[in-house]
Amino acid sequence: MAPLSWRHHTLLQALLSRGPLSERDFHALFTAISGGKNPATHQQLFSDTLMKINNELGYLQFDLRACINQYDGTVYYGVVNNISDEESKLGSKYSVPQIAFYKGLLEAIVHEAGNDGSITSIEALHVRIDNQVVIADGTQDTQSRLPSSITNFLFSQKEKTLTELIQDRWLAYTSEGKIGLGIRSFLDLRSWFRSNDIPSCEVCNEAGIKASTCSKEGCNVRIHIYCLKKKFPQRKASRACPQCATEWPQQEGEDEGDGEANEPGGEGQEGPSADPPSRRKRRVKAELAEEAEEAGPSTAVPRRSSRMAKAEEAAAADASQPARSSKRRKK
Repeated sequence: MAPLSWRHHTLLQALLSRGPLSERDFHALFTAISGGKNPATHQQLFSDTLMKINNELGYLQFDLRACINQYDGTVYYGVVNNISDEESKLGSKYSVPQIAFYKGLLEAIVHEAGNDGSITSIEALHVRIDNQVVIADGTQDTQSRLPSSITNFLFSQKEKTLTELIQDRWLAYTSEGKIGLGIRSFLDLRSWFRSNDIPSCEVCNEAGIKASTCSKEGCNVRIHIYCLKKKFPQRKASRACPQCATEWPQQEGEDEGDGEANEPGGEGQEGPSADPPSRRKRRVKAELAEEAEEAGPSTAVPRRSSRMAKAEEAAAADASQPARSSKRRKK
């Protein structure tokens, strides 16, 4: 097999130095190094390039893969470690208590009762780490046997670790200002999600961290909001749950129209959160109406009437010009 070329090296170096790249940025990079060949129109070339890179990375237990950020539907590409334990993924940068803190946050987020996939900052800082430490014989440490680094892990250290995890994209702030998983967690912890029996999405079979759930009590079916359009493409058609046939509730995050949900390797906007034209028009109209209402009748009406008055004066002046010229010709 031929060795990797400079084009392969460029893609790898970009992902390793910058971290996970959005599909738009990754496709733009591929287009630039391949002489203008866009992945959307040269899908086979794009697939062959990624396959060749992965064949070489496999010897090092690394993988170049794509995944979707479940909070906004954006597709990302990144190089990940295939070893399943999260300690190896966090590496030596983080200390033992910091890794234990991350594990506690991870469990709190994925097991969040409302399947919202996020917790508040207060809840994050109150996550316990003593139950995340396991000794060599496979039993969890009791409070008396915990190392001092765990028992003396202060509140301020949790705040600092939380900031670092967000900066390194293991965690992220959601649009509601809560703490959720970062894109690196979605990329690296796929095997962890499966081994810990995290319910998967009915459509894409990926872990349903941030997902819509069936309204029937006892039904555990989950579907990502961006996957609902694929499952129920027609808004007025039946939306029966695939397991219990209960009508699936309409979600606030579902887009209007028939746009396709983003998939790894697909082309399109950054995510389903982008507004379609119909929604943008309504939003602009609403903003204009709100501005007029805030301005009040004392300012909005005079402006409009003054413009109309000027227009009437100009029209009258134009109409009078032909009359003057005709009088001159008569003289």
